Amino acid sequence: MRSPVVAGGRTVGPRVVVIGAGIVGCSLADELTVRGWTDVTVLEQGPLPAPGGSTSHAPGLVFQTSPSKTLARFAAYTIEKFRSLEVDGVSCFAQVGGLELATTPERLADLHRRAGCATAWGIRSEIVSTARCKELWPLLDESVVLGGFHTPGDGLARALLAARAQMDRATTRGARFLDRHTVTGIERENGRVTAVVTDRGTFPADHVVSAAGFWGPVIGRMAGVDVPLQPLAHQYARTAPLPELSGATAEASKPILRFQDRDLYFREHTDRIGIGSYAHRPLPVDPFAVPSYEEARAQDRAMPSSYPFTAEDWAPSWEECRRLLPALRETEIETGFNGVFSFTPDGMPLLGEAREPRGFWLAEAVWVTHSAGVAQAVAEWMVDGRPSLDVHECDLTRFEEAQRSPSYVRERGAQQFVEVYDVLHPLQPAERARPLRVSPFYARQQQLGGFFLEGGGWERPHWYEANAPLVDTLGELPERDAWSARYWSPIAAAEARATRERVALYDMTPLRRLEVTGPGALAFLDRMTSNNLRRKPGAVTYTLLLDEGGGICSDLTVARLASDHFQVGANSPADLDRLLRHAPADVRIRDVTSGTCCVGVWGPLARDLVQPLTHDDFSHEGFGYFRAKRTHIGHVPVTALRLSYVGELGWELYTTADSGLRLWDTLWEAGRRLGVVAAGRSAFNSLRLEKGYRAWGTDMTAEDTPFEAGLGFAVRMDKEGFTGQAALRDLAEPTRRLTPLLLTDPAAVVLGKEPVRVDGAPVGHVTSAAYGYTLGRCVAYAWLPAGLPTGTDVHIEYFGEKIAATVADEPLVDPEMTRIRR
Repeated sequence: MRSPVVAGGRTVGPRVVVIGAGIVGCSLADELTVRGWTDVTVLEQGPLPAPGGSTSHAPGLVFQTSPSKTLARFAAYTIEKFRSLEVDGVSCFAQVGGLELATTPERLADLHRRAGCATAWGIRSEIVSTARCKELWPLLDESVVLGGFHTPGDGLARALLAARAQMDRATTRGARFLDRHTVTGIERENGRVTAVVTDRGTFPADHVVSAAGFWGPVIGRMAGVDVPLQPLAHQYARTAPLPELSGATAEASKPILRFQDRDLYFREHTDRIGIGSYAHRPLPVDPFAVPSYEEARAQDRAMPSSYPFTAEDWAPSWEECRRLLPALRETEIETGFNGVFSFTPDGMPLLGEAREPRGFWLAEAVWVTHSAGVAQAVAEWMVDGRPSLDVHECDLTRFEEAQRSPSYVRERGAQQFVEVYDVLHPLQPAERARPLRVSPFYARQQQLGGFFLEGGGWERPHWYEANAPLVDTLGELPERDAWSARYWSPIAAAEARATRERVALYDMTPLRRLEVTGPGALAFLDRMTSNNLRRKPGAVTYTLLLDEGGGICSDLTVARLASDHFQVGANSPADLDRLLRHAPADVRIRDVTSGTCCVGVWGPLARDLVQPLTHDDFSHEGFGYFRAKRTHIGHVPVTALRLSYVGELGWELYTTADSGLRLWDTLWEAGRRLGVVAAGRSAFNSLRLEKGYRAWGTDMTAEDTPFEAGLGFAVRMDKEGFTGQAALRDLAEPTRRLTPLLLTDPAAVVLGKEPVRVDGAPVGHVTSAAYGYTLGRCVAYAWLPAGLPTGTDVHIEYFGEKIAATVADEPLVDPEMTRIRR
């Protein structure tokens, strides 16, 4: 990277070119310049201050509550910042609050769940009665409303004003904004960006940030970077003046109103009502076919992001609007347009620096709602090397290669549009573009009646209907509520019990596998991770991938198969990306996941199943815990790792994909005499929580340190320097810890992200939870204040109800590890 420039005795930072002067580009210029990077040029193809992208027509709704803590914090910062900004005496934010309505029992229940999320993330909110909804929005027909969710801190961003205010601030610090500059190319040399080419000149750059909104794929192609983003048109209309609003002087005084049961939202425009609809068919837009500003104006369009209003799509929504707001029955739509917004396959932004070319950054698929928060995170990332909050859900590397085809991005992006206001269960999979990725065992899993959910494009069995007869042997299980009963079956309990008592086969193929080889492999991995990897071949080590601040970027299982050959069990494409960024020339890293497969063989009879199939010694003495061995199972060559993520004796058996089906069949036939079962992810999750095994991305992220997360055992502070070591040395005693909870009521269940209260005050939130069938209680892990003694009483808020739980010691099952080390 080019060294910071010093001008007039002050550091101005590297040369940054931001493409796009919408709300994200302007916010980013402000955030960069306030951190001392003032050599910032923002290029915009349209006219300023209203360039014609999504910012120019955005309705400005800013609502904080989301199942994603990251999005909630982005929105909270956006509100905080915009409230502090004004232009010509006009505030950039109207804090009128938000009101979500329930017109069905299902929606009302979901509003209670959303209120729990709000409490968990520190957002002020309340569930309100029908009468209170009517007070907040007098135009409502209260007969159709069952209740509401009120968030007084939410409101309306004046997006163009906020962009202008930040533009002015950044300009005073040295940034420049150039409109009517169309980017035509991005120059690269030696794997780095060097300049941005426009129709009005070339701009040298050390960093280039694409904040181009729905033009992101166009800019990405110029840099050779795939941008999995699908623009879609969204209907927005304004009514004629309403007599009920006559005399209004403020732009808005009532909360932003969301009628999610009919995919509608409402906001005031002084004496008119603005209405947005997600109820219509998806209207995809080709980003490469969007006209320039001048071309759009020549077509009698207000701006490139504004498409003609399609009245036929609007008609059903208009009837629903009039049903909810009877005053609309006496008026008509005065204006309307189809405005273009960006959607990704999972609905989250695309943030971060590309590995190739270095210096090319994305700040894409960002709505006004999260704009300032995203800009803050990206600016921290660029200047400090890491954002202050976890952004793994937004990382541009998060999608698998199989999820990046244009047809996949288009189909899943459209589905995200359809589901914007749907009540979505946390386990609910997408219905389309499936199956996409399947393990070699898929045909056998289908024969066994596998119930599949999806992750990373993989079909993942959660239980098997073939095991249904085993449910009769369990005794009575607690009855579940409607929400926790979705994507669950009592068969999971039978599979968990079979794992504890006999032996089960688990498909672990979706677990990411990296092959790291070369003369420098050991030194590289030892430097990149927290534990001691300088062990003899055959050793397996659990270790952590940390960032420079000591945050947990991932947890890895590293098997040393030979002196310069390692197999790394990782979590996401970001792990591969991080390792590749830092690998020296004498290290080769290859993702071998798709060409290989894995069966987990676990249970007290695992050795009885496997030993007769191999000539190698699988005794405890001959094949110890956390050891690796290359061997054969029947005719199949395998790499066997003696690991257990379920707390039982057993092995992970890896082979090539072409031999996978033979491996499964060999194990299945040999296991019949032992009562082997195939078991799914539902039982797996229950068993791993009973043992206190963490799941990265759910239980801990880059916001958390190993000592807070209870993973200090995976850190060797006495070894020669590793990434994050210096930061860990400077840490104070943790004030928060990942804490196990055991629910008091045997019938109670929580699922994750619920707030936890001590003495009535919210003090943390649940990360992951599952019913512990061995214990007869639900197990939950939560981030709570450090120092809570075992037995402390807490309450978990679940759909508005207080569920009693107590702080427990971990692991809850087999603390002596006798079941694994037998």
